[in-house]
Amino acid sequence: MDFVEELRWRGMIHDMMPGTQEQLQKEMTTAYVGIDPTADSLHIGHLVSVMMLRHFQRAGHRPIALVGGATGMIGDPSMKSQERKLLDEETLRHNQECIKKQLSKFLDFDSDAPNAAKLVNNYDWMKNFTFLDFIRDIGKCITVNYMMAKDSVKRRLSGETGAGLSFTEFSYQLVQGYDFLYLNKNLNCKLQMGGSDQWGNITTGTELIRRVTGGEAYALTCPLITKADGGKFGKTESGNVWLDPRYTSPYKFYQFWLNVSDIDAEKYIKIFTSLSKEEIDTLIQEQHEAPHLRPLQKRLAKEITVMVHSEEDYNAAVEASGILFGNATSEQLRKLDEDTLLSVFEGVPQFDISRDQLSQGIKAVDLMTEMANIFSSKGEMRKTVQGGGVAVNKVKLQAFDTVIDSKELLNDKYILVQKGKKNYFLLIAK
Repeated sequence: MDFVEELRWRGMIHDMMPGTQEQLQKEMTTAYVGIDPTADSLHIGHLVSVMMLRHFQRAGHRPIALVGGATGMIGDPSMKSQERKLLDEETLRHNQECIKKQLSKFLDFDSDAPNAAKLVNNYDWMKNFTFLDFIRDIGKCITVNYMMAKDSVKRRLSGETGAGLSFTEFSYQLVQGYDFLYLNKNLNCKLQMGGSDQWGNITTGTELIRRVTGGEAYALTCPLITKADGGKFGKTESGNVWLDPRYTSPYKFYQFWLNVSDIDAEKYIKIFTSLSKEEIDTLIQEQHEAPHLRPLQKRLAKEITVMVHSEEDYNAAVEASGILFGNATSEQLRKLDEDTLLSVFEGVPQFDISRDQLSQGIKAVDLMTEMANIFSSKGEMRKTVQGGGVAVNKVKLQAFDTVIDSKELLNDKYILVQKGKKNYFLLIAK
C-alpha cells in the first residue's frame, strides 16, 4: 500500500514536503505525530492524526505517538488566542497512560514486528535539559527572523487577538523542533505529521535537523476538519466528543456520527475508517440512490464506534436508538444501564416522585396528574389512555387507574412514561 496515495484519495493531505513520497517508497520509514496530553482522554479532534498513524502502520511503516509532556507544560500558540493552563508531572503521567490505552485500539504497540508502534513522552528527554544548554546547543541553530516568519507567531504579534505572545510560547516551535531532532538521532525518525496548523512547527524541526546533522527530514500535514455548515467539527452543545465513555457515552458517540450531514458523511467515512475505496464508493452510490436510508451514516457510525469502543457497545447503542425512535420492548428498555438510559432520554422532562408512596402503590392517573404534571387533568389522561396513547416503560396502559408500584422502577430509580408517539417523561423516585 502506497501511504501517500492512500491519504490522497481519502482527502487527508494538505501540505507535503518534496521527497516525502520517494522516501516512503524507498524503505520502511519512521514517522511521528505529537499529541497534546492536557486531558486524560483523546477527543475526536485527535482522530485525524491518529488515523494517519494507523494508515502509516498498515502501509508497513513504523508510527510513533509522541505525548507532549514537555510541550504540554508550555502551550502551543498555533491557532490559539490565549496561553493555556500548564500541567504538573503527575497529571501528565496519568494522562499519558490513559491516552496509550486509547491509542492501542488503533495501533499495534505490542507485536514483535519491525514496524510496531512506539509511545514516547518528550518530557523524558527535556526534563534534564538545562536552559543554558538548550539556548547554547539548539537556540543558536535557528534565527529569530526564521521563527518570526511563522504564521502562528505573526498572528499573535500583530495583535489580532490582543493577547500578545509570551517568550514561553515563542520558544514552543524550538522545543517541538528539538523533539524531531531527538527522534531523528535516536529512533531514525524521518517524518513528522500533523494538522495543517502544525506546518510551521514541523518545518522548524526539518530545518533544525538539516542544520545540526545535515540529514534529511520530511513533513506532511492533513487539512483541519470542518463541517459542511461551517460549524466546528467535534463540538456539540455539551462540548467535545470524547473517546472515553466516562465523558461521552458510547450511545452519544454513536449518535454523533449517525447524525452528520450527507456531505460530511461522505468526507468523514474516508478519513475516520479503514474501509477500502471500493467499499466507500459503493456506499456513496447507495446513499445517492436512497439517501433516506442513510447507509453512509450508519456504516460510519458502526465502524468508528466498534473501533473506539467495542462491537458490544455498538450493538447496545443501536438497541438504545430503537427504544427512542422505534418499537422497542419493555425488556429491551430494562436492559439499559443507567448511563445509557440517561443519555437516550437526555433533555426529556423529568419529575421527582416519592419512593415511599410508590412502594405502597399509586394509581396511574394520580401519578401523572398530581405527582408529575404530564397531563393537565384527569379527564385528559383518561381520554388518552382509552385511545391507547399512554405507555409506562414501553407497555401500553390499559386502564387509567392501573396501580403503579416500585416493581416498575428501571435501575431501581426511573419510570419512563410515553404520551403519544413522541413525548417522553422520566419519573425519578427519591
